[in-house]
Amino acid sequence: MTGNGTAAQPDAGLMAALARLGFGDMAAPPPCAALPGGVSSDIWRVDLADGPVCVKRALARLKVAADWRAPVARNAYEVAWFRTAARFAPAAVPPILAHDPAAGLFVMPYLDPARHRNWKAELLAGRVDPAVAAAVGGLLARIHAGTAGDGQVAARFATDAIFHAIRLEPYLEATARAHPDLAPALAALVATTAGTHRALVHGDVSPKNILLGPGGPVFLDAECAWYGDPAFDLAFCLNHFLLKALVVAGRAGDLLACFAAMAGAYLDGVDWEPAADLEDRAARLLPGLFLARVDGKSPAEYLTDPADRDRVRRAATDLLRRPVAALDGVADRWRRELAP
Repeated sequence: MTGNGTAAQPDAGLMAALARLGFGDMAAPPPCAALPGGVSSDIWRVDLADGPVCVKRALARLKVAADWRAPVARNAYEVAWFRTAARFAPAAVPPILAHDPAAGLFVMPYLDPARHRNWKAELLAGRVDPAVAAAVGGLLARIHAGTAGDGQVAARFATDAIFHAIRLEPYLEATARAHPDLAPALAALVATTAGTHRALVHGDVSPKNILLGPGGPVFLDAECAWYGDPAFDLAFCLNHFLLKALVVAGRAGDLLACFAAMAGAYLDGVDWEPAADLEDRAARLLPGLFLARVDGKSPAEYLTDPADRDRVRRAATDLLRRPVAALDGVADRWRRELAP
């Protein structure tokens, strides 16, 4: 985790958990700062005598306008995802220093933002590099390939209920309620995704959850971890290049190049099933996730222009009604929407 944070003190429960883990002293609490992060957890920088660490604690009610709740047990699956992914891409995940399942928190190194740049911030600032997207796609495929068909990993991450609560319901089912005419198509996407169990899925592969460090991309925030459809991870990340093409001035072409670079690098690494089958599922799912970032429970905060939101709705509706089997077909439809 990065960011300097805002000086504050966590509640007594969190400090007690840190003391039990050997990080801090209830009698003389170490300096702490609340870090910016996602909507689902409290994240803290804790300045210990031998250097800072980062503490993440899952929340039962997420910090969004809608009533969105999820089991805090997901924190334990996040830790397990990091430890499993480290077997296949050790430089792409942070080490876990300590974990308290009862408190729903873990401790990891504090990653200095001077050396670990947030990919979302880079993209929004116009620093768009398709080579980074290709690296992320390749790493993601490596983790999926390493866990595909592994019965032990499947049993460890049988988190279907959690994945439904924090991904399928708030994204696809909530969007179906906002668009009753598209409900059958969105319900079909839910059924296909929920019924596909091929590899270990991160569940939140978003630029905001990826740091660009000295050793390459580093994945964070794996609390949606699930043994399921790897096409979800691919589609979830590709979605962000489409969305940001609306708001990053003059870089739409580069963002679509990132889309192609990530998709290509990822599909080159698919060896557990025909790559065309996975691509077909991703291409069908992507417009549902695209529309969800406008009309689901987690709208993209930077899409503030009503005209931009309508462009998303038009393209997504078209693709949901007339699905394409290839990801470049999704990109082509969006390219036409972006044309002056």
